[in-house]
Amino acid sequence: MLGYVTIGTSDMDKACAFYDALLGEIGARQLMGMDRIKFYGSGEGAMLAICIPYNEEAQAAGNGNMIAIPGGSREGVDRLYAKAMELGATDEGEPGERMPVFYGAYVRDLDGNKLCFFEMKTG
Repeated sequence: MLGYVTIGTSDMDKACAFYDALLGEIGARQLMGMDRIKFYGSGEGAMLAICIPYNEEAQAAGNGNMIAIPGGSREGVDRLYAKAMELGATDEGEPGERMPVFYGAYVRDLDGNKLCFFEMKTG
């Protein structure tokens, strides 16, 4: 259903260092890119793109926007949260059970974009 999601950055080098290390924890890597945009993924499924805004105006984190990244397990969620915090992210909600089928953790990246690391049991 999704091809990719794009979030803005004000410093491509810092954003790449953050996402290279963070997404490497789940086997994702930078798949392609140009000077102003980089695409991350595992080679299958949706990708996450970070970019310098095309209109050349200041980057701003969207209110109500959030990128949810599967952790694969509760331990994976904990690991991603810890790695993000180590890399300078801001805490928005420590790992924990939010409802019986959902375990999640929330951070803001270096540009203020909100990320959720989660494990969900459905069906």
